[in-house]
Amino acid sequence: MRRVLVLYFSQTGQLHDIVRSTVAPMERNPEFEVDTVELKPSKPYPFPWPFFRFFNTFPECIYEDTEVIEPADLDAEKQYDLIIVAYTVWFLQPALPVLGFLKSEKAKRVFAGKPVITLIGCRNMWLMAQERMKELLTGLGARLIDNIVLTDTSHSAFTFYSTPMWMLFGKRGPFFNGWIPRAGISQADIDGAERFGRAIAAQLPNRDAKDDRPMLTGLGAVHVREGLIESEKTIKRSFRLWGALLRSLGKPDALARQFVILLYFLFLFLVIITVVPILAVIKMILKPLAKASIAKQREYFAAPSGESSQLLERGA
Repeated sequence: MRRVLVLYFSQTGQLHDIVRSTVAPMERNPEFEVDTVELKPSKPYPFPWPFFRFFNTFPECIYEDTEVIEPADLDAEKQYDLIIVAYTVWFLQPALPVLGFLKSEKAKRVFAGKPVITLIGCRNMWLMAQERMKELLTGLGARLIDNIVLTDTSHSAFTFYSTPMWMLFGKRGPFFNGWIPRAGISQADIDGAERFGRAIAAQLPNRDAKDDRPMLTGLGAVHVREGLIESEKTIKRSFRLWGALLRSLGKPDALARQFVILLYFLFLFLVIITVVPILAVIKMILKPLAKASIAKQREYFAAPSGESSQLLERGA
């Protein structure tokens, strides 16, 4: 019997659906015992987000000021053969409830020495969040063996409209008679996540406890959008600067902080519609000169599972 622990936090319900699709093959397999634990903050985050609450969350997210979460329904002494951590991305960081659990004493006992698969569902930027996740897992003594990333595959110009409409107003679309697609990860991609569960169910029973080889190579687990690599790094630095300023003004309900939030929103909007496209054009022009460097970065961020989809192409 192989024991698998699945930890997740889903605000909109989308990540819950991804988790269900992924673990279904293991739950149907009598060789597996699957414990699925939803991480719940003591004070639930609202959905849809109120405007100020949404932007006021980012300083605490960037600087990881979060409550420690220790789920009562998780037995820290139980030994698992695999842990799956499913998370979404908030301001280029793992969502606060996930950070809260990974900083807990219970997490230290649960993760120590265990192989981990991360499962990400987000709009399109996840590289910096996964870098932080790697640091956290290493600090817990865990071993990252695979990463799965599902994103909204619509054009960024469309998701620039559809994602805020969903997050702030609860309207998922489609919009403008279908010209702008429905926000979020497609149902086909969510259903397709079952292939990862099938691969895990087929391989885990035959693996040694110390085997750190990926199980999901060749299944298209990850796609790195090379145009976003430098953009994420630049935006992360900006978040830290603005986050520090906002935290210096007091708690989230401080009046001065509300005023600066408006300035920050205008700044972010201008950056997205000016700086980000300009950087994309510059990168496109310089791409032939930086081909080797870009390929190396893609390989790094795609690890450990990699971008290959050759098994899918063979119909595996």
